[in-house]
Amino acid sequence: MTFDYDLFVIGGGSGGVRAARIAAGTHGAKVALAEEYRMGGTCVIRGCVPKKLMVFASEYPGMVEDARAYGWDAQMGAFDWTAFRTKLEAELERLEKAYRGGLSGAGVTVFDSRAVVADAHTVILADGKTVTAKHILVATGGAPFVPEIEGRELAITSNEIFQMKALPARVLVVGGGYIASEFSCILNGLGCEVAQYYRGAQILRGFDDEARGHVAEAMRENGVAIHCGTDVMRLEKVDDGIKAVATDGSERVFDAVLYATGRKPNSHDLGLAELGVEFGRAGQIIVDDFSQTAVPSIFAVGDVTDRINLTPVAIREGHAFADTVFGGQRRKVDHSLFASAVFTQPEIGTIGLSEEAARAQEPIEVYGTAFRPMQSAFAGRPDRVMMKLIVSQASRKILGCHIVAPGAGEMIQLVGIAVTMGATKEQFDATIAVHPTMAEELVTMRSPIRVG
Repeated sequence: MTFDYDLFVIGGGSGGVRAARIAAGTHGAKVALAEEYRMGGTCVIRGCVPKKLMVFASEYPGMVEDARAYGWDAQMGAFDWTAFRTKLEAELERLEKAYRGGLSGAGVTVFDSRAVVADAHTVILADGKTVTAKHILVATGGAPFVPEIEGRELAITSNEIFQMKALPARVLVVGGGYIASEFSCILNGLGCEVAQYYRGAQILRGFDDEARGHVAEAMRENGVAIHCGTDVMRLEKVDDGIKAVATDGSERVFDAVLYATGRKPNSHDLGLAELGVEFGRAGQIIVDDFSQTAVPSIFAVGDVTDRINLTPVAIREGHAFADTVFGGQRRKVDHSLFASAVFTQPEIGTIGLSEEAARAQEPIEVYGTAFRPMQSAFAGRPDRVMMKLIVSQASRKILGCHIVAPGAGEMIQLVGIAVTMGATKEQFDATIAVHPTMAEELVTMRSPIRVG
């Protein structure tokens, strides 16, 4: 059978774009890609990139305070949200053009259109045009989830926050995950009065307990009003804003309510269920180790599969798919070990097992330290850094590393290389420290603080 393309990719996010570029540019496949919104997907357009730029913007007030403590006659004026947003949009346009340029350079045909699957080898574009392909890759990502409560239409999500016409004076952030916690810190740093409601006992569920407690304490010290064990029952429009009626009996009025209570895969209405593609309870597309669905010609990568919902993982999955299907290399992605960062203030950098998960797996040793870093201590700030290593008693390998500190994301990227290679505690100990740095503590912790 003759097809129009060797590969048709649905979705122009990081995973889909990487798969298309490698399949076409490296392996010589004839490839097309359809994207209904903007090229770059969640990460580039409404996620990681604009969020990190907002993180940078929100950190400058603290820098100015430090500058004064160090002898500078530094003053902080008002934050111009409109000016920032204008420059932010220009940067996103630049990145989108770069994504398009990469696809064009690799020889990928791009359709600015929604696409749905008609059969195992056919997709239908929004204008009704049908296109056939030997292989179809679904890389449609995920979307924020807002629960079905009264007044949910009054809330915004991480998709809309970058398009706000003005910064709200009073903000409620609902959720306790990394997105909610990051935006609480960002908005607080930009001068908003921030309350964060989370129905659980502690924010950042799934991260190391000691690390998440450290971050929560620092957020409260910085001015974020975290209310755990609290959820919103309903939202109401009132004259001076949005009233949130909470499960703890409180009723407060805010200028904006940001929901960050999870994400769901964009797997609906694509025509996949009718073909026999299998789905999980959350709507995720079920795939095997090589990203193949129950329909042999259809594959899926990235957040739509709900494996590890991180951009670098989606990129790795897309690359491995292209190498496997078009490069003759049976490549699968190891999802068991990866470094990640949470850009709260302070940041969390983490790789491997939490102390709790490691202890449930095998006997361990825990090495840890907490201290005031030199820069903020001199400035008179109460900030504290936390670092810990989880070590297997049997193999001596580092099972997990957790850092709470400014720049933790940068540090964990480098630590991740060593941990991925299987480094032992003794190899960390044998590494000569770089002094004076925060990171030197990772190689100078000699005695365990807990064993068992």
